[in-house]
Amino acid sequence: MKKARIAVAALSLSAAGFIGIVQSEGYTDHAVIPTKNDRPTVGFGSTFHEDGSPVKMGDTTTPARALVKAQAHVSKEEAIFRKSLAGASLHQEEFDLYMDWVYQYGTGRWSESSMRRHLLAGDYVAACDALLAYKRAGGRDCSQPQNWGPKGCKGVWTRQLERHAKCMAMQ
Repeated sequence: MKKARIAVAALSLSAAGFIGIVQSEGYTDHAVIPTKNDRPTVGFGSTFHEDGSPVKMGDTTTPARALVKAQAHVSKEEAIFRKSLAGASLHQEEFDLYMDWVYQYGTGRWSESSMRRHLLAGDYVAACDALLAYKRAGGRDCSQPQNWGPKGCKGVWTRQLERHAKCMAMQ
């Protein structure tokens, strides 16, 4: 028997969810542009500092500061995410999975996403399937093997496939 879903308003990103985000993002002590046409990121994929200023090329961090930046980013995005799903219910693991997506793509994209619309309608399988629509980076389709070279974006697609598999396992 599957566990009941919980009102999104009562959920927060779990410690396991936060660790999953930082593991997926990887760490860099200096600002990089992770994929073509992307914003500079530092630490665990942070595009902004705790004070809200954008990361710039040349910025550096330490592992401890990077965790603080990541937590500040999560806290800000989590409040927006939770509000965007008023009235919806999720499993804790679903909440963590979609917050991982939000950390990567942002609440702006989330607010317009079909995932959000499907979750609000209670169509959890369609929301899982909608994850696979986010397969582009730098103008390239990351699901296509020709875009998997050393400067490619295979990781974007691999991460979506992993999210989709985890999401479907909860249904």
